[in-house]
Amino acid sequence: MKKKLVVLLIAALTLSSMNPAVVMANQVPVVASTSLEQVISGKASMLNTMLGGTSMQYALIDAGEIVLSGNTGVYSKSENKALTDETMYGIGSISKMYVTAAVMQLVDEGKIDLDTPLTTYIPEFKMADERYKDITPRMLLNHSSGLMGSSFRGSFLFNDADTYAVDSLLTQLEGQRLKADPGAYSVYCNDGFTLAQILVERVSGMDFTSFIHKAFTEPLDLTNTKTPIDEFDTNELAKAYYPTYNGELPVESVNVIGTGGIYATAEDLCKFSEIFMHGQKDILSEDALKAMETNEAEKGIWVKDGDNSFEYGLGWDNMNVYPFNEYGIKALVKGGDTQLYHGSLIVLPEHNMAAAVVSSGGASTYDQMLATTMLLEQLKAKGIIDEIKPAKVPVAPVKADMPKELISESGVYMAMGGAAYEVQIKETGELVLKALTMPVPEQTFIYTTEGVFVSPDGSTQVQVVEESNGHKYLWAKGYGSLPGIGEIATSDYQLQKMEPNEVSEEVNAAWQARNGKKYFIIDEKYSSQVYLTMPASLLMLDSYLPGYVIGNKIIDANNAQSVIQIPGMNGRDLQDIQIFEKDQVEYAKIGGYTTISEDAIPDLANATEAICTIGEEGYARWFTVPAALANKTIALTIPANGAAMVYDMHGQLVDNTYISGNATVTLPEKGYVVFAGNAGVQFSYTVQ
Repeated sequence: MKKKLVVLLIAALTLSSMNPAVVMANQVPVVASTSLEQVISGKASMLNTMLGGTSMQYALIDAGEIVLSGNTGVYSKSENKALTDETMYGIGSISKMYVTAAVMQLVDEGKIDLDTPLTTYIPEFKMADERYKDITPRMLLNHSSGLMGSSFRGSFLFNDADTYAVDSLLTQLEGQRLKADPGAYSVYCNDGFTLAQILVERVSGMDFTSFIHKAFTEPLDLTNTKTPIDEFDTNELAKAYYPTYNGELPVESVNVIGTGGIYATAEDLCKFSEIFMHGQKDILSEDALKAMETNEAEKGIWVKDGDNSFEYGLGWDNMNVYPFNEYGIKALVKGGDTQLYHGSLIVLPEHNMAAAVVSSGGASTYDQMLATTMLLEQLKAKGIIDEIKPAKVPVAPVKADMPKELISESGVYMAMGGAAYEVQIKETGELVLKALTMPVPEQTFIYTTEGVFVSPDGSTQVQVVEESNGHKYLWAKGYGSLPGIGEIATSDYQLQKMEPNEVSEEVNAAWQARNGKKYFIIDEKYSSQVYLTMPASLLMLDSYLPGYVIGNKIIDANNAQSVIQIPGMNGRDLQDIQIFEKDQVEYAKIGGYTTISEDAIPDLANATEAICTIGEEGYARWFTVPAALANKTIALTIPANGAAMVYDMHGQLVDNTYISGNATVTLPEKGYVVFAGNAGVQFSYTVQ
């Protein structure tokens, strides 16, 4: 949902290869045993503590009955209030299942055809790429639209239900290109689901929040499912925290609701999941349910083998997820992550069973592990499975002679965000993987008789694969477990081989002049979560790959484009760079944001009293902290529609007045100050 940090399996599958401790549950027909409650409670507590989370909530539904429900952690680090089964959490991208269900309900009613061009329903949908006319509703739901990824300006706010992000999406897309032909391959795409929300609103004539209440929450009695638009007691939301901010954060408002903005409890998620169980609820037709469960990803470029965490259906992340496929059980999975909340929903439609885990802190991957354990224990207790299989035990590789032609596959490989690796294939039959953009230890893989390279402990396989689009990918496959919690499996294309890009001396000189400079976001709202860390991009030429800047291929003196085309997760959220100049100041458009060069950032005035006014464009105003003001305290007067943020020289947040309410702040040495607010608002400060 949010820009999920996808950790490459080959970089670090940090989960231990040890088998999780599986605790046996007593045999019961349907309802969970006390033993199972103890097992899951213990695992949840251990997981929450291990990850440094604030709280976690879980539930299991079986044949229409909530048979297990619980929580662990604390509601707040400062308030003495108990967690309950009615404490709500942000569910992130699990919200995508609500917008998918909404679209499918309209399909059932004959109001939407999944394979009719989207422009039929949203005539003003246009892009700077004629291929947009081929995008269909199906492509929005299976992540194959070819959209760049996430137009999130104004989306992730604090205690602010501003609808700008949805209201402006069509305008934002008018200036964007597509990264791939529609339908060519599936790669996680948030904008597709925001467009699906707009589609639902246009076809139904209702706002999305009203639609889901009428279609789902009211008939299913989901009293603890809300959106930022709803009026409700926000004290019922679990409190949230951020690793680099010392204090409780305001209510998270994710205003792309169909993409990731719904709040719910684990129990409500379980009750909602019944609409995906065949014959349980008369909300979606059998045809709709079967369509959602179809493997859509394999229709395009996709890995052809291996257990994978992602294998998209309509809305679902996976319909054949490990380890349930080991038992011949269909499992539908959707995970969700925002900056603050996380969750996982797993549905076993053929067994009328589902589990949900939501958390403040942590990660959806780990929530999925706990949900998996809950379901396996219940399946065993009911006699549906005989035993819970142990985690995969890796086998050390046996080295074999390597074909010499594989040496030519050496080179620089990249993923989204400019993540780059050097792949060196040696005559000795070893593949050495060296991270070029992050402090990750060098890794070595050994060539085996299976024709793949395997890590020394046997847990991970890698192989260079050339796909039908002509691109070469580093395919990684492996398993990892978290002792006592569960196991994950991954099989996907993680890196794409890149070729040098020759540019003229003039073009190179233009980018060399920007090399190593920061560009600061100036058009994000003052209530945004973006300000939790200093919102600046460092434009760095890729020394290891001529003609590229932070992974983007240089096109001319002012434009660089992302050329990554990786299916799955590692080719998501791509951002072009467009440089422009106004009033002799250089700006850059990066991923939908307007940024300003550090060359145009003045020192904060060292005056007894100073005033700062936001201009008519509403652009935030950035300042550096001069030596004369370092370690001095300033008293701020903040307008109602504005906030001041202070960062240290490393970009760590020192204070955000929107969050803290502080009227004074001590300025760090070589730090930064930004004043953000509505056009025309005025800030003032005095040096104490």
